[in-house]
Amino acid sequence: MSAFSLRDINKSYGGNSILKGVSLEAEAGEFIALVGPSGCGKSTLLRIVAGLDHADHGEIVIGGEEVSGRAAGDRNIAMVFQSYALYPHLTAGQNIAVPLAMRRLSTAGRLPLLGGMLAGQRQIRADIQRQVQDMAFSLKIDHLLDRKPGQMSGGQRQRVALARAMVRQPSVFLMDEPLSNLDANLRVHARGEIVELHRKAGVPTLYVTHDQSEALSMADCVAVMIGGRLLQLDSPRRIYDDPAHLEVAKFLGQPRINVLSTVVDDKGLVQAGDIRLATRLHLKSGAPVTVAFRPEFVALAPAGEGSLPARIERLEFLGSEVVVFTRLVGMDGIVVAKIAPAEAVGLAAGQRIDVKLDPAAILLFDENGERLSASIAMVSAERSEVLHG
Repeated sequence: MSAFSLRDINKSYGGNSILKGVSLEAEAGEFIALVGPSGCGKSTLLRIVAGLDHADHGEIVIGGEEVSGRAAGDRNIAMVFQSYALYPHLTAGQNIAVPLAMRRLSTAGRLPLLGGMLAGQRQIRADIQRQVQDMAFSLKIDHLLDRKPGQMSGGQRQRVALARAMVRQPSVFLMDEPLSNLDANLRVHARGEIVELHRKAGVPTLYVTHDQSEALSMADCVAVMIGGRLLQLDSPRRIYDDPAHLEVAKFLGQPRINVLSTVVDDKGLVQAGDIRLATRLHLKSGAPVTVAFRPEFVALAPAGEGSLPARIERLEFLGSEVVVFTRLVGMDGIVVAKIAPAEAVGLAAGQRIDVKLDPAAILLFDENGERLSASIAMVSAERSEVLHG
């Protein structure tokens, strides 16, 4: 039995369908990154899991118990918001203590003066303070406990928000773009901290982000949502190398994957320019097919030595790599290559070049965006005529 699962979650607002039958499962200690374009429904899904919104249909199961009808406070879920949602008038220590105080202290016990005078509540308050100290020490923020949010940096506030979520020992962690307010360098450092904290907690984590590099580098599994549907849930490597849908392939990867539109010929073969793909497809003649290949699997060769004639439009130097944008000659399409800086020496905008593709890296998709095959071989048009007559 999975530790956490969503079953056929549907949600509409004013007749607009936002979530369309979303289902996923997470095991204990599993980190799932939920990615997708703006408006795909990922934050709405997180709010439904947290109990801050309600699904029109579907079930949320945590630890074998269905919790869809429970209030947010009764689901034992901890959520870290994009804004961190810290109380500005409370110190870091008081912010971290809030979920413990709400759960364990009586209404009178939470009052600053009266609570300290109630014998039964004094011991509970001491235990809460000890837990706050231990959590702050583990996150290396014990020196910040007396500071208020306005006296802390973005990275420090983020750690306080994480400490507040972790101290309650939840059954599920929910994180809604918790790193989006940090600068680039701090964000990279914070990724490792969050993954380490997740491992210590040992509970399933659902992490919403628009940053695909976060998703691929942090998660055990990546869930890609497009248009309210969960199109693929898989390991980072498989979801990048072996996308099940064209929209998944186009969403993941920088620069985005190259796509060329073509059709199946009367022999069931696919041809792109002078390249014929030596895999016979069980599709009718004239059926639309999309040929896709990632920029890192594109090589550039002097004119006359390659497979697809092109002309360089521009080059982008990114330090460890150079991105080359080329426009195909005689075909409607742009092909982007990602090469090492040494390979870009002598290249210039306007230069005639040939594009060569790695046969094993080509992906085919049908007119609905579904994958047709995992990989294919590639031969020249002339060789294909000999092989297939």
